[in-house]
Amino acid sequence: MRRHLVLAALTLISSASWAQTNSLAQDGAAIEQGRVLYNSNCTGCHGANGAAGEIGPGLAIPGRSYGRNSVAQIFDAIKLGIPATVMPAHQGKLSDEQIWKITAYVKGLRGTAIDAPLPGDVAHGQKVFWGGGGCGSCHMIQGRGSIIGPDLSNLAGTRKTTSIIDALTKTMHRVYGPGGAGPHTLAPLPVYPVVRLTTFSGKTFRGLLRNEDSFSIQMIGLDEQLHLLNRAAIKTIVYEPTSLMPSDYNKRLSPEEYTDLLAFLTRQDTMPASDQASVIMPGKDPD
Repeated sequence: MRRHLVLAALTLISSASWAQTNSLAQDGAAIEQGRVLYNSNCTGCHGANGAAGEIGPGLAIPGRSYGRNSVAQIFDAIKLGIPATVMPAHQGKLSDEQIWKITAYVKGLRGTAIDAPLPGDVAHGQKVFWGGGGCGSCHMIQGRGSIIGPDLSNLAGTRKTTSIIDALTKTMHRVYGPGGAGPHTLAPLPVYPVVRLTTFSGKTFRGLLRNEDSFSIQMIGLDEQLHLLNRAAIKTIVYEPTSLMPSDYNKRLSPEEYTDLLAFLTRQDTMPASDQASVIMPGKDPD
């Protein structure tokens, strides 16, 4: 009976603090502070980016069924530990505010970038995307831009923040899937391979492979045209090992431009604004 009363009281306390957590969930700076705190206190067991470690389960693996989903449950697990497991209590080591920030970070890891967009000047980031960053020469957002690369209109609604950062800064990256610990080595994404073709008539095509079979090849050329080619007409075909996507945006852009570009990209979502507002309401846990 006493245990049930204690748990009930903790639930009330956590629920009363939901308004604070709700604000942190939309505060990119707080999320970043939560990431730093997570890296200092949690990666030894749960792994980097919540992809699972040697001891604890992955906290952000898609498709996994979690026993503690709500922010109140995550907060209590961090603060009080989990009985009969190796999960320790952190209430003597971390303040409630620090635990809330870790909670917001973990919640953001389980969601996509739109759940915890990064801080920065979004309007400036938009200018970088269409201007100096050159992103619009390959990508499209809301009908504007190029069809060569993938449409980014719902980027933040489908990809995690870490995945977006990896795409901008790593030549080889992957999106973590369900089950087990993520691999410690990076594998290239098996999408958008670059091909260069030469036909017997002397024409050359270069672009992204969309489909191929024993008889034909379909590709989007750098001219933004769909090319359907008969294999019998192709003299040579080269599958290029590198992507058209630059992997050094953190170096080719200034720190301010890079930060603001990420702020812009982590807010690209096709969910109507009214539906976004209904996902997280003050005083109500979305789970």
